[in-house]
Amino acid sequence: MNYRVMSLAVLNEGRDLPESYRALLDTAWGPVRVCIAAAEKHGDEVLRDLYTAIGTRIHLGKEKTSDALLRSALEEVGLDPSLAEAADSTDYDQALRASHDAGMKPVGTDVGTPVIHAPGPDGSPVAFFGPVVTPAPKGEAAGLLWDGVLLVAATPGFYELKRSRTLGPIFE
Repeated sequence: MNYRVMSLAVLNEGRDLPESYRALLDTAWGPVRVCIAAAEKHGDEVLRDLYTAIGTRIHLGKEKTSDALLRSALEEVGLDPSLAEAADSTDYDQALRASHDAGMKPVGTDVGTPVIHAPGPDGSPVAFFGPVVTPAPKGEAAGLLWDGVLLVAATPGFYELKRSRTLGPIFE
């Protein structure tokens, strides 16, 4: 499985947003810059574990994005904690935008995250927003869901399944 850095801050640049959401997006630049810096130094294969380490601290631990959070996540996955310095640098923004665009271009910009790419009807990749599932399935149930994603991806002309959310994220 391959990972790219997707940024809600990049996705929502120039959009008219509520001030509270804009403030949240302003804090989102640091972690994705750190992810890009880590990927540039160690390859994209570090992204899954680094995203998980950062996301666990923010979403489960309810920690505020900070230098200490980023350094701790980097240390957890065996990376140099000094990579956290990238959070405040625009040096990685071009690479960040390129990674974001490569992941989002096939699906469009009217979706958020997650975005997955799967083999389409002719074997070339198609991209979808989702799946958004809570709680996340495990084991055989996760495999069945992935089989379903592959099935719809291989269906010519398939674009979307959606329903309103009635439950917030459950992290187990």
